[in-house]
Amino acid sequence: MATKLEKLRNFFTKDIPDFLKKPTNTTETGAEVSKASLELAVALGLLGTPFAPVGVAVAGLSFVGLTAKAIKFYQEKTGEATLEECVSIAARVAYVESFERILNTIEDKDLLAKVGTIHAREAVAEGFIDINEEEARKAITCFRETKLAQEFNRQLSYILKVAGLGSTEAETFTERVAWNTQRYMNQALAEAGDTVKNLAGLFRDGWRKELEKYQSLDEYLEKQIATKPKEKVFAEKFTFKNIYVPLQAQPLDTNGQKDSKKQPIDLETWAKDLLQDSNKQDKVLFIQGGPGRGKSVFCRMFADLVRRNLYPIWTPILIRLRDIRTFEKNFENTISQAVDRDFAKNDDGWLTDKNIRYLFLLDGFDELLMEKRTSDGLEEFLKQVGGFQESCQRNPEKGHRLLITGRTLALQSIERNMPANLERVEILPMDEEIQEQWFEKWSAQVGKDKTLVFQQFLQNQNCPDRVRELAKEPLLLYLLAAMHRDGELTVEMFADANGTQAKILIYQKSLDWVLTEQRPEILNRELTEQDTEDLRRILTEAGLCVVQSGGECAAISMIEKRLDDTAKDLLEEARKRIGDNPLRNALAAFYLQPGKQTGSVEFAHKSFSEFLCAERLKESLENWTEPGRKGRGFNIQQDQMDWEIYDLLGYGGLTLEIVEYLMGLLTVSNEFRPVQLFQRLHDFYLRWSEGEFIDAYTETLPQKKSRQLHEQNISLGQRQIDVYTGLNVMILLLELHRYAQEGKDLKKQIIFYPSGQADEQYGFGFTEKLLRIINYSDCIQLGTFNSVVGEFLSGADLSGAYLSGANLSGADLSGANLSR
Repeated sequence: MATKLEKLRNFFTKDIPDFLKKPTNTTETGAEVSKASLELAVALGLLGTPFAPVGVAVAGLSFVGLTAKAIKFYQEKTGEATLEECVSIAARVAYVESFERILNTIEDKDLLAKVGTIHAREAVAEGFIDINEEEARKAITCFRETKLAQEFNRQLSYILKVAGLGSTEAETFTERVAWNTQRYMNQALAEAGDTVKNLAGLFRDGWRKELEKYQSLDEYLEKQIATKPKEKVFAEKFTFKNIYVPLQAQPLDTNGQKDSKKQPIDLETWAKDLLQDSNKQDKVLFIQGGPGRGKSVFCRMFADLVRRNLYPIWTPILIRLRDIRTFEKNFENTISQAVDRDFAKNDDGWLTDKNIRYLFLLDGFDELLMEKRTSDGLEEFLKQVGGFQESCQRNPEKGHRLLITGRTLALQSIERNMPANLERVEILPMDEEIQEQWFEKWSAQVGKDKTLVFQQFLQNQNCPDRVRELAKEPLLLYLLAAMHRDGELTVEMFADANGTQAKILIYQKSLDWVLTEQRPEILNRELTEQDTEDLRRILTEAGLCVVQSGGECAAISMIEKRLDDTAKDLLEEARKRIGDNPLRNALAAFYLQPGKQTGSVEFAHKSFSEFLCAERLKESLENWTEPGRKGRGFNIQQDQMDWEIYDLLGYGGLTLEIVEYLMGLLTVSNEFRPVQLFQRLHDFYLRWSEGEFIDAYTETLPQKKSRQLHEQNISLGQRQIDVYTGLNVMILLLELHRYAQEGKDLKKQIIFYPSGQADEQYGFGFTEKLLRIINYSDCIQLGTFNSVVGEFLSGADLSGAYLSGANLSGADLSGANLSR
């Protein structure tokens, strides 16, 4: 009597070939089988043996849907199929189907050509091994960990290497096939369960849920990941894929400093290698960089690279942290809500499925919408990230990886408390070689002549070095190239501009550019100079609203309420002409796009909202010092200015980027009156520090601002608004103090003592004002003062300040006067 193994060998080498010769058994929707798949089938003993293959017509043959039919055919031939026999058949046929499906996703022509040359004669054995019931059930749970998978992988990996694939390339391809086999094997076993006794009830309805899970994943990858590189760059006709080039990164040590022992590396290569390194599965891939350095574009491109080259070993999930509305104490709950897809929502065990490993790409840790908006929130989140990665390394049912990106400056106050399991790199500016790659891609979009002229512009000896430095940043390089293409850029524009000024000029010029060249025809006529100013005002209000809303998106209704009458008249005229919402149409061309929330917009890049917010602040700061009639007093009275300060600054702390833009804009403006501005802001600061505004008996300004934000679903209470307003004014005073002390003319006229001056005449050798402000700020949440003001304290005059017990860890006190 034939053994079970002999029965299977006869079935694969004799019966299956006859079965495949019948068209009704092989006609399924799916790609026609490739020669490579047939060779693999022979190598695994499906079509004879490597030494005696059976010829089968390729035309019309497909392995898609074949597995269940093969099991049923075996049942008919033998009378009763055991679980072990069914799994042996299902695994072998599903493995070939998995190979064929992976092959159909490969875009690399060289790789396809090599795989196309595999030959069964190179197989190392027939691949027949006996399995017991325990091994069969293990395969149903996790095929890739079984003896069957090991044997199939050995065969496939070997013939791939013989065909010319490198060792790593062959192993990765083989691993993808093994991971991919599970879904097709289990689906076939479930379908065959209707007629095969030993499979009946094995899956019951579970396989349907599993099928729905895989379908949900397929849809997510197709619609949310595969589309990212194909999205248009701002208002251009080309896509990110058309102009994207891989970037270089510098490895960092655990303190966030340059690792002198390591050379710069290709960012994509670093990420792929670390992802596949079995010895570093506890490490978080941590990528930091400055604004416009290419972090978000890398995330979208790398997510698709993983989908194309590493799925299903790794399943990429791209999450913009700005989109997360609620952060749970449990990181897994936060992730589940952020993904918001059926495969996560309808399966409580989606993170413990051994057959699916996720790569979560968390983009923008600096944009986290933490409820308290302090560095403590970011620090806590990063601790959760580190803890989750360690738990995945400990638990074999998880095995997921995390990649997180964000701005370097956001880490300044928490650097010493970062998780220990971060593998850190910082994206470097583009070097000449990478720039040259970018120019080649740019040339394909705009033509060789225009590209050459732009390169000559950058190489011109009159082009400032600072502009050439800025051209090493991907975002600014695009802006420079696009404006130069449209004739909006000349060398003379950047004469006498320092680094910040050059960057401001680029943003200002790009703003003019979109207002004139890139704008939608919202009025169906030529724009007058007044129209352009009104549109500029709309954009600056949009920038302020986005920043006040947390740095991600803002409701269109919030922007509309902030517009002055002339801007509203412009929009009303447009509404009569074109209908619909003209504000939404107008914003669409200015680096804004629909937000995640209904009726909202967001800037395509955070830098645009920060710059426009600075433009809006500059306008008001200049207005506050505009002389009144006949030079008496000021045009804007104190009460009005007090409200405007709360209106503009009553939200989370000013960022370094916004302040840098703001001071850069002010210092070159003819309307900048630093002494008067300092005096008015200082007067407000003194009154605020005494509680004048929060303690008022009538409706308070913090209450008024809180109600305004509440109408836009922004939850900031009166105390929070009062604290943030005062701290933001302190930041402006610190910046004015630094500006004056670095020059010559204003050193004596502008001196800011955050804690006030000690009165030695009455025996007071120190002041407590700053300590009281710190304690007041920290009543919202510990660390509020430090996270908001800490990075602006360099050069501050803190002489005489009593700071016993104050926590200023991580604050930038370089050059500060701390004498008593």
